[in-house]
Amino acid sequence: MEKAAHPRTARPGTAHARTAHARTARRRRVAGLIGVLGALLALMLAGAGPASAHATLDSTDPAQNSVVATAPQAVTLTFSETVSLSGDSVRVLDPAGKPVDTGNPAHADGKGDTARVGLNSGLANGTYTVAWRAVSEDSHPVGGAFTFSIGAPSDTSVSTTALQGAEADGLVAALYGTGRTVAYAAFALLAGVAAFVLVCWPAGATRRPVQRLLMTGWTALLASTVAVLMLRGPYERGTGVGQALDLSLVRTTLDERIGTALAARLLLLAAAGIFLSLLVGQLGQPPKPATPAAAAPAEDEDADAEAAELRALEQRAAERPQREARLGLGVAWLVLAVALSATWVGADHASVGIQVWLALPLGILHLIAMALWLGGLASLLVALREGVGAEVVDRFSKIAFGSVAALAATGIYQSWRGLGSWGALTGTEYGKLLLVKSGCVVVMLGVAWISRSWLARLRSAPAEAAEVERAEVPEPVGAAARSEDPVRQAQLDRQRAATASAGRERGLTPTRAGLRRSVLVEALVAVAVLVVTTMLTNSPPGRVAGEIKAAGTTAGAGSTAPAAPQTQPGRTVELKLPYDTKGRTPNAKGTATVTLDPAGTGPNEVKLALDGTDGKPVDVPEVQLAFTLPDRDLGPLPVALTPAGTGRWSGTAQLPLAGTWVVSVQIRSSDIDQTTPTQQFKIG
Repeated sequence: MEKAAHPRTARPGTAHARTAHARTARRRRVAGLIGVLGALLALMLAGAGPASAHATLDSTDPAQNSVVATAPQAVTLTFSETVSLSGDSVRVLDPAGKPVDTGNPAHADGKGDTARVGLNSGLANGTYTVAWRAVSEDSHPVGGAFTFSIGAPSDTSVSTTALQGAEADGLVAALYGTGRTVAYAAFALLAGVAAFVLVCWPAGATRRPVQRLLMTGWTALLASTVAVLMLRGPYERGTGVGQALDLSLVRTTLDERIGTALAARLLLLAAAGIFLSLLVGQLGQPPKPATPAAAAPAEDEDADAEAAELRALEQRAAERPQREARLGLGVAWLVLAVALSATWVGADHASVGIQVWLALPLGILHLIAMALWLGGLASLLVALREGVGAEVVDRFSKIAFGSVAALAATGIYQSWRGLGSWGALTGTEYGKLLLVKSGCVVVMLGVAWISRSWLARLRSAPAEAAEVERAEVPEPVGAAARSEDPVRQAQLDRQRAATASAGRERGLTPTRAGLRRSVLVEALVAVAVLVVTTMLTNSPPGRVAGEIKAAGTTAGAGSTAPAAPQTQPGRTVELKLPYDTKGRTPNAKGTATVTLDPAGTGPNEVKLALDGTDGKPVDVPEVQLAFTLPDRDLGPLPVALTPAGTGRWSGTAQLPLAGTWVVSVQIRSSDIDQTTPTQQFKIG
């Protein structure tokens, strides 16, 4: 008997041990996954430098490092795109560091890509420093400094290195970045939870946890939008957080594109508040029960069929108001989601650069798909806790699949548009952040696959797949009154606690609990994706930066780089740069010829010629010329080109130092075909 009983007692123990071991292993895998993700984020955050901006300074008048015979009346700066100016965007300092400009810079001749400030009369000879700061068209602050001399160069007490860059105050930058991240997360929560309720779980509108999620998203988006609006002024100007309450800065921000977008978002949030009240009010009302039809005699089959059809019609009629309400609310949700998404897309990278007409709608689609996926995950966590059935999870699974497909398609396009080359993927901050974001998304997809396996188990268990109805548990007789017997009172307290706990945990069967844990990990990774997305929008696209950096690396490679042609001072040098944009137009392939005269330090007359494969001049929609001195970390120095006929341009390049220079010619033959050939040459 004992030998026979021993195996029976051992089996449950062994099964229990295996179950405990499996649970421990799952927890370790989840903990390891979160740890790896945290390490990646820590490395990314530690290595991310200050974000430079999209707009670049193309040319200046007087030219950088130039010497002019007489004092100019004004200083003019020309940028690669439209910029916004403030009262101190351009400052001019004399050799002693005293301001000599008249203040209040403006756009030259009404051109949005310029900045001009007047100078005082009677300026003495010497070296003057120009410090500038502006906001590019994609809402990022830019800044820098350069010098020019009147009569002859002189010593100056102003350090251009100290004036370079456009970094914001550390605390302001941290608060501003946090506000933007919270805004993304709040939008995902607001739009995603509302869509989950409308499509997957209309009954969820009556549940307090779902209502709290909706209000949390709305409140967080409102607070973060106000915070970003207040912090934008100090962020642009590099001042402290104390300037956040300066109403003059707020008014200036409202005049900018990003300020208009933030103001529009606040107005849309007012409409969203009305939408939420209608959502809860309409879907929160249970459908009116259908009037039961009179029972037909059992022997009358025709009458029984007619009664069944009548009951079905009455049931559909009772459900019709809620269906119509869901349809109307769904249209309102779509309008609000598109409009709110436009407040981000219309003031970010998608609003500038190539193919803006396509980038804007795809950017909106990307944000909405993100909200459907991430906000839906938060809703699913609550729904599983509330004991929803497998059909609700199935509906969200289909929405999540479509959202992931949309995110992948739009993300690939955004990556191509922002990077421009494979080298920019690892050679620019934008590319590195994109790799981190892609890694986080891959982790999310892996966890989602685990969630689908839990969903399959939920479907296969009929007892767990059905929705759990929460019944009100009546309070035991005598529980409302306090007992004089301490032992009896303790028993009553434990009974109340157990009843409340049972009500909370009733929907969490083992399979639902496993699915909920998997969804929770997926949601945690989603938070990391939002953080990286915020940093990505603050970084400049790597399309041009990667190519220029690659050219500079080649120049400094020593023996591995091809020998640079040696120029002789006072003589003309001609550089030939074959190019191929991989396009199909006649101008997609040919040779760019750059001519420098006199090929020495200082000002050089530059001529650029583009010839096709047949040797005839070709014209292109856009061409840019720049010079870089990698050894001194100087450049790129753009050259303002003036058309001189078909396929011909001319300009002036300031090459202040001797060394091995790199000339780069960015050639765009169509809306999507572009290349940047480079060539080295020596001066001095």
